[in-house]
Amino acid sequence: MRSHLYEADHDDFRASVRTFVEKEIAPFHAQWEKDSIVPREVWTAGGEQGFLGIDQEERYGGGGVRDFRYQAVLAEEMVRVGASGVGFGLHNDVVSPYLRDLATEEQKERWVPGFCSGELITAIAMTEPGTGSDLQGITTTARRDGDDYVLNGSKTFITNGINADLVVVVARTNPDAPASKGTSLLVVERGMAGFERGRNLEKVGLKAQDTAELFFTDVRVPAANVLGTVDRGFLHLMENLPQERLSIAIGAVAAVETVLAQTVEYVSSRTAFGRPVGSFQNSRFTLAELQTEATIARVFVDECIRQLDAGTLTAVDAAQAKWWCSDLQNRVADKCLQLHGGYGYMDEYPVSKAWRDARVQSIYGGTNEIMKEIIGRSMGL
Repeated sequence: MRSHLYEADHDDFRASVRTFVEKEIAPFHAQWEKDSIVPREVWTAGGEQGFLGIDQEERYGGGGVRDFRYQAVLAEEMVRVGASGVGFGLHNDVVSPYLRDLATEEQKERWVPGFCSGELITAIAMTEPGTGSDLQGITTTARRDGDDYVLNGSKTFITNGINADLVVVVARTNPDAPASKGTSLLVVERGMAGFERGRNLEKVGLKAQDTAELFFTDVRVPAANVLGTVDRGFLHLMENLPQERLSIAIGAVAAVETVLAQTVEYVSSRTAFGRPVGSFQNSRFTLAELQTEATIARVFVDECIRQLDAGTLTAVDAAQAKWWCSDLQNRVADKCLQLHGGYGYMDEYPVSKAWRDARVQSIYGGTNEIMKEIIGRSMGL
């Protein structure tokens, strides 16, 4: 089924992104996986091409375009070459709306030009060692002291954590109130006293992505660095999480389509018992099932993108997209690896990397169990 989501301008943008990733990313990504980090120069190169801050205002160096289809194109092209370590998606899809919609003019003047040029890399710090997906259980605190907030606590599993220059930190600013009414977003900047990074975490997949522990010990964060309204941080998170979850679903569908195409090519050329592996009924039926599910996922995600741009995407629809597409990504990667046989377990074949990288998709952005809880509650259960 042909997708009708994109228009000519998006196709032109895709051609530009494809040229960039094939020249600046694909040849080097294997080394970045060994290094466990992507060089900062990739960010500034992406900024020069206009791939960062697509939805930010032009006067700050952004693209001035509120059309999520451009960000979807960028995500799809990254996935197509296996560039799972480049954190543009977190920067653009997750952090950008907070700066775009919540930052004051003074804050935008300080941060957004660097955000768009790639000179200021961003992260968002929600998850804590003892809370996981339970945002209401966060224990990081920020106590007002004169013109500052004194921040104490720790975060973990933070994407872009080593490279980040600006970190949006979720902290309790009113310990006597429930998290939904006593949480704020504070922007911590590189070099602030008491802000330390732990180790670059070793992971099953996403090897090139810098994922870190962050520690805050009496960090004095100026009140001018509060993003949005004090004590309304939880509401701000709830407003922006649907886009983050849709972003995960977009990457999942692109990954499914990519690994399926690779597997069809493999089984068409690989022989067993004197005939192509793809000619066996089991292979045809398996791939037919996966292709059908991939098409269904694409149609649903395309519609979610349309609704996001129209301002009508609900948290429930985003949760459905996130859990089902990430679950599909894991199933497809596993079955495609099986169709590769022993070679699927070898790093020289991209299906092995696709299998490893897929696993976390059902965990971050809110576990798929949490997604089902959101959906179930919407049904009155």
